[in-house]
Amino acid sequence: MTGHDPRAVEIDTSKPHLARMYDWFLGGKDNYPVDEQMARQLLALDARGRDMARVNRAFMHRATRWLAENGIRQFLDIGTGIPTEPNLHQIAQRAAPDARVVYCDNDPIVLAHAAALLRSTPEGATEYIQADARRPEVILEAAGSVLDFDEPIALSLLALLHFLDDEDGASELVDRLVERLPSGSYLVLSHTTGDFDPDSAARASALYKARGMTLRLRSHAEVATFFDGLELVEPGVSLSADWHPELGEVVEVAGDGPIPGYAGVARKP
Repeated sequence: MTGHDPRAVEIDTSKPHLARMYDWFLGGKDNYPVDEQMARQLLALDARGRDMARVNRAFMHRATRWLAENGIRQFLDIGTGIPTEPNLHQIAQRAAPDARVVYCDNDPIVLAHAAALLRSTPEGATEYIQADARRPEVILEAAGSVLDFDEPIALSLLALLHFLDDEDGASELVDRLVERLPSGSYLVLSHTTGDFDPDSAARASALYKARGMTLRLRSHAEVATFFDGLELVEPGVSLSADWHPELGEVVEVAGDGPIPGYAGVARKP
């Protein structure tokens, strides 16, 4: 594990945190009352908050399985979040025991649980990097100790970019990361949207802003721009739930409307 001692982790429980809120939505126990309070406020805006988290997680399972079954043996997952089994490396190594996986997050609570991310198969490898997504050079340098950047890598940015505003350089971040990947690599991305209920989306963004956090809900067209210059795997940028449901891990959700999140997988030529 790169450069940090989990025993020295200090966790601020006085304000909500993105990873802990996501953990609460998934039914986890690594969260605090302040996280539950804000999560319930978000549920008041859209009662399907738990479904959004579960649908995103299921997309990760399907996309990782597809990549492993199509020859990818290296994975770089940025914005990992609190471990929830099965983790990405478990999905990848079931299909390809020699898969090598590097996780990255800047959340102290993820660091505290990083041991769960390091339980690799004997044939493969896993590593955890404590780093900010907005410092791609740091991430790429550290990942190079485990991943071979001369061979294809799957870069996962799952439910991450909607927490980065345009002014924070979201597009530039993707470009800088993809630029370092060799030909034959893939970008895997999921992103929440306000396309289907703009009023609730605006209230959710305001709630995040009031708590000192960013929520930038992009349109389908805006999400698609993250894949510029890449070859999208069918069905392209779709609703997360609609990306290759035949691969399994399909979530039963409440109501008839779409779960407001887009996802896509694209190959670097």
